[in-house]
Amino acid sequence: MSRIVKLKDNRLIRIVSAESSETAITPDDAEMDVRAREAVKSAINRAKTCKKPIARYDRESKKAYIETADGEKIYDTINVLA
Repeated sequence: MSRIVKLKDNRLIRIVSAESSETAITPDDAEMDVRAREAVKSAINRAKTCKKPIARYDRESKKAYIETADGEKIYDTINVLA
């Protein structure tokens, strides 16, 4: 299943569900998606190794948070950045 969204500047974007991605996405696009996922995994692993905070998103609470090197989740990022 896919749907088309019209942006304010009249551009159209097609949103493709995971079930129909094989028919809507070319093999080259699928390969690029795999490479992008692997690049993100690599960046997260590098940040963990260097003990850097990682920005994440909690799908249950629908909020972004920062995960520190010791595993602490900080939801109030305004105080962290100040």
